[in-house]
Amino acid sequence: MKRNIIAIAIILTIFGCQSENKKYAGADTVALEPLDKMATDSTATEKIVKTADMRFRVKDVQKTKEQLSKTIKAEGGTVAEFSIESIIQETDKVKQSTDSLKEITSYRTQGYLVAKVPSDKLDDFTNTIAKMAVFVDNQSMKMDDQSIAYLSNKLKAQNRIDAIEKINKVASKKSANVESSLFIKDDYVDKRIENMQIDSRVKFSTITLNFYQDNTVKTMVVANDNLYDYRPSFVNRLWLGIINGWTIFKEIIIAISNLWVLILVGALAFLAIRHLIRKDRLARELTTKKLFENNQG
Repeated sequence: MKRNIIAIAIILTIFGCQSENKKYAGADTVALEPLDKMATDSTATEKIVKTADMRFRVKDVQKTKEQLSKTIKAEGGTVAEFSIESIIQETDKVKQSTDSLKEITSYRTQGYLVAKVPSDKLDDFTNTIAKMAVFVDNQSMKMDDQSIAYLSNKLKAQNRIDAIEKINKVASKKSANVESSLFIKDDYVDKRIENMQIDSRVKFSTITLNFYQDNTVKTMVVANDNLYDYRPSFVNRLWLGIINGWTIFKEIIIAISNLWVLILVGALAFLAIRHLIRKDRLARELTTKKLFENNQG
């Protein structure tokens, strides 16, 4: 009897463990099933981001830019950025007349344009551009698969929804719960925004265009900025110099006349000094003469 009771206990224990294992296994299956389903749904459509670059030569940069704008608009795209620049290679000025010069300039014009076009029309758009070009220097296209990143953001966003629901079930006015909820919500928004950006980049491809034209030579008449060329002729300048010299001479005479007192004082001082020098010279001569006569006597 005792042996039968022990055997029955062992059998019940074994069946109980198997039932518990099946229960946990079922719980794991239920928990993972939504994620697997979400992964299948998310990867059903690939998230391929296309980017392209082209550099080509054209006949006229400005006209090409206008044609590109019309083509991009017709394809349902938009121009994100553009610029046109003229770089001077060489310039020279040739005298044409006294007051004018002929300016000769050699310059290179180049354009830069960034556009967003529907991804499914990217190949047709690049073919259209190639027809506008005299020749294409280079062109390239890059395909970046963002499916995994998109799925990762989506799963993380779902996890944050679940976390917020659990926090709401145990709602509390404690600041820690509020801060955690806000942080999770902000992170959820970031993941959604990242996926929206990926969707936008998948729908519209970015293409960068660099185009240029041959060096252009342009001539135009400009004003002569050399002031020396505007001076009068030699004869006129000589006559003006003579008149100017006479004017200066008269001004000097007038200046001297204003200084007549100083001139008078200077003349008197000169005469006085001269008189003293002569008097001193005569005294020395007399002294020398007397000494000579004394020696003779």
